[in-house]
Amino acid sequence: MTGRQLAKALRSGKHVYGTLVVSHSPRWLDVIGKLGLDFVFIDTEHIAIDRIELSWMCNAYRALGIAPIVRIPSPDPYYASMVMDGGANGIIAPYVETVEQVKTLSGAVKLRPIKGMRLQKRLEDGQKFEKGLETYLEERNRENILIVNIESIPAIENLDDILQVKELDGVLIGPHDLSCSLGIPEQYHLKKFDKAVRGIFEKARQHNKGAGIHYWQSIKQEIAWYKTGANLIVHGIDLISFVDSMEKDLTYIRKALGDDRQKKKRQNINI
Repeated sequence: MTGRQLAKALRSGKHVYGTLVVSHSPRWLDVIGKLGLDFVFIDTEHIAIDRIELSWMCNAYRALGIAPIVRIPSPDPYYASMVMDGGANGIIAPYVETVEQVKTLSGAVKLRPIKGMRLQKRLEDGQKFEKGLETYLEERNRENILIVNIESIPAIENLDDILQVKELDGVLIGPHDLSCSLGIPEQYHLKKFDKAVRGIFEKARQHNKGAGIHYWQSIKQEIAWYKTGANLIVHGIDLISFVDSMEKDLTYIRKALGDDRQKKKRQNINI
């Protein structure tokens, strides 16, 4: 999908499919390209990817017709602009909690390259620029996507106002941080967590915004949440898929060879 197609699908409620990719091996492109994905989620909040590697990844996936969406390290408009300049179709901003943060990010993503006082005034009063400039900005930024992570109690409390920012295309739940903010770290099975997830999805779809959760510990639970109306489907992580496959195979091989060595306890990977 192009960025524009992805944004339209998110707002209309159509399912879009992607996965989190951290590998920047050139061979990975051929593998990912065969999965029929609409987008890839590239994480620079928790994963060390430098600017050149990130730009290479974004432009390579765009060439395959797969929209690259990059999670930036913080809700920083200047970092968002840098990532967009590098070839991303859109950004995911982590731990967003206020309308002001979303509006500032919308300026960096949807009104590039305007900055400074002119941009600030536009964000404050909504008054349009000169006709020629408006046409230019609309054309230049037509493929750009803005998604924010909803992963805290303050974000939920401000969600109705956040979702009214028209430039926002979707919200993505960060389950680990949300569970911690709710006071129930990694207890995703509790009704308190389930209620929060479903409430976020419901409100997002009421405002015609895309909604999803990046959850990989149970595919059945993942599907159950998506069936409540969410449509931004971010399934798995290349890193965890490797671990899962290797763990299964090595357990089988050890058993077949009569090796009873205890494997190391696996630590949760929170991204």
